Formats: sequence, structure tokens, C-alpha cells
Amino acid sequence: MVKKAMPNFIMNQIHSYKRAAGLKKDAEEFSKLETVACDASNLRSAHGISLSSILNSDTIEAQWAQSKKEIEKFTIPGNTGGVNYGDRRAIYYLINYFKPQTILEIGTHIGASTLNIASALYHSQVKQGNKVDFTTLDIRDVNCTKTKPWLDYGTKYSPLEMIENFNYDSFVTFISNTSLEFLSKNDKQYDFIFLDGDHSQATVYKEVPLALSRLKKNGVILLHDYFPNSKPLWSNGTVIYGPHVAVERLIKEGADLVVLPLGELPWPTKLDSNVTSLALLMRKSD
Repeated sequence: MVKKAMPNFIMNQIHSYKRAAGLKKDAEEFSKLETVACDASNLRSAHGISLSSILNSDTIEAQWAQSKKEIEKFTIPGNTGGVNYGDRRAIYYLINYFKPQTILEIGTHIGASTLNIASALYHSQVKQGNKVDFTTLDIRDVNCTKTKPWLDYGTKYSPLEMIENFNYDSFVTFISNTSLEFLSKNDKQYDFIFLDGDHSQATVYKEVPLALSRLKKNGVILLHDYFPNSKPLWSNGTVIYGPHVAVERLIKEGADLVVLPLGELPWPTKLDSNVTSLALLMRKSD
């Protein structure tokens, strides 16, 4: 029994040491960063936003029921380091409610949130004749036919294949780049930006101001893996520090920001809970 348990114990220890070393390095880099200008004037105000009304909308639920049947045929796995089933549904509801025409997603991964965003855009806008433009970005080529990275996470189809299946490729563009380089060099403006890429403190601290500079008037930013007060949200005790720590520093430095965590959803997320790490980043002042 000891011999069998030892390899797992050693691997867990190695993983813990590497994680601790990575967190220490990130914190050190973060502490050395100079203050970044943060203009939230184009960000939508939190005034009048009711998360409960959005997440309990009968109208959006009816559209979701239709999209769900289409999306589920791909059986996209849930425990892959990306958004879980409950989060995907929440993102769908937000897209359906805000009805953005230009959208940027940072962090395509296996395309779980990508497909839900595209489906929400199609059913809430494209079918009604409205034009939309959705760009999804990842640090690597998520659709590479040589390496086929999606197979490593137990899904049979690339993000592009799923998008093409519904002819959503007419309004969805895939890009391989880092978030900071893309946001720095791209001059396009967006109504909705979903930040779910590199969650390090240093990157998010620079990423948020850049995302704000790419927002249209009354634009919306959605954060993933936001842990309020840097406390665990689930029974596994895991905490991802970057988004919370970075945003808190921006606020302390005077940024007109407020975070609205979605908290508990009306449906399950993971680990036998309804809790989500999704959070809206909005302007504090009216």
C-alpha cells in the first residue's frame, strides 16, 4: 500500500511546491509594477443592474432551452480548467441580456464558453437581423490540426468545428496571441469583453486598464475566477488570486470600479454547489 501511495504523494508535493513558487514569483513581479492609469469612463455603471432579474429571466430561459439542445450534442466536458456547465449558462444569460454587438473573449481554451456566447448572440440578435462581431483569443492555436489540443481535454471537436457546425463562423473570428499584445496593438472597440486568460496578478493588473481602453460607451467586462477577499469559493479550498488582487489594487489607486460577483446561481455549477467565480466589472459612479 505504501509503495502505491508514494508516487501520488510525491507528485502532489511537487505540484504544491511548483504552485507556491509560481505564486511567490507572481506576487514579487506584481509588487514591482508601477501604477497604471485606469480610465473606467466607458464602462457601464452598476446602477440599476439586477443580477437576480437577469439570471431568473423567463425570456432568456426559453432561448437557453433551445440553445442547450444544440450545444449538448457536442458533450463538452466540464472539468478541463475552463468554465463549468453552470458558468456557461450564466455567460449565455449575460450575453442575451446585454445584447452586445462586438464581443472579445480572452481565453478560448476548448471553446466551451465560446460556443455558448456564439449561440446566445445568434438566438438573441443574428436571427433578428442584427449584425454581430465576436473575436475569441487564446495564447495558442486552439484549432491546430496537427497538435489537436482539444483532444487533451476529452472533447472530440475543435472550437472551430463546433462553431462551423452552426454556421456561426460568419461572425466568429479566432486569434492566437497574448491578451496584452492584442489589446495594446488592436484599435477595435467592444461592447463586451470576457477576461478568462492568464490569471496572474501582474497580467490582470495590466490587462484590465487595456480592456477598458478598448470598450465602447457603456461597455461591459466579465471576469472569471474572481475570488472575493481571496477566499475559497468551493470545498476543495482552491483560490485563484490574480483577478481579485489586481482589481483591488486598481480600486485602491483610484479607479472608478466596482465588482459584482454573480455569487450563487439558480442552477448547479461544480462540487455540488451553485457558486460561480464569474463577476461583472462595472463603473462605481452613476
